[in-house]
Amino acid sequence: MKRGTAYASALFATTLLAAAVVAPVAMAEAAASVGKWQAGTNYTLLEKPQPPQVSRGKVQVNEVFWYGCSHCYALDPTLEHWNAGKPGYIEFVRTPVMWGPIHRQHAKIFYTLQALNRTDLHPVVFKTIHHKGNILAAQNEAQARALHLAFFKDHGVTEQAFNEAYDSAAVAGGLEQAQKVTQGFAVGTVPLMIVQGKYTTGVSQAGGEKELLKLIDDLAKSEKRR
Repeated sequence: MKRGTAYASALFATTLLAAAVVAPVAMAEAAASVGKWQAGTNYTLLEKPQPPQVSRGKVQVNEVFWYGCSHCYALDPTLEHWNAGKPGYIEFVRTPVMWGPIHRQHAKIFYTLQALNRTDLHPVVFKTIHHKGNILAAQNEAQARALHLAFFKDHGVTEQAFNEAYDSAAVAGGLEQAQKVTQGFAVGTVPLMIVQGKYTTGVSQAGGEKELLKLIDDLAKSEKRR
């Protein structure tokens, strides 16, 4: 083969290889856009998705939050309203962030509410912290427990019921799962919305609270079609 021919053949092969590489990238970028929403701008498409364990046809939307976060408190009523009317295929869950001791103490409140079937007190916890100035956290676990017991007793929970729930395997398991989510998704800010373990977004990324809910619905719908 002549040098000129070999060069032309090599150039042609290189061009084909480049096209083969670029095409999937372009396709991936196109697939990453959902309607008017752009990956990298309105939401993050995770490099290593962590699909949740949900039934076929279901899509999980997970809010990672902290009771002490004013932004989480501000978003909570909007999320509650959305949750009441969301599509049936969306499974909405909350996960308390686990950054440090105070977050763990607040997470224990959250899972104790679930164990007692008193999730009606979820917004009350927010109000207690942000309106009444009772942070429901302390320097050590014993002091925090006393604060938590007082809160639950003020809302009709007996000490026995509180102790059984607070020390239950369900609460311990919830804390362990919250730690896995916090670390697995490298949560660095809250509130953080995770859709099907594949996308993350928040109020500022979406462009506002209303936009966030529309984005979540669109991402969930795109996942349901898969």
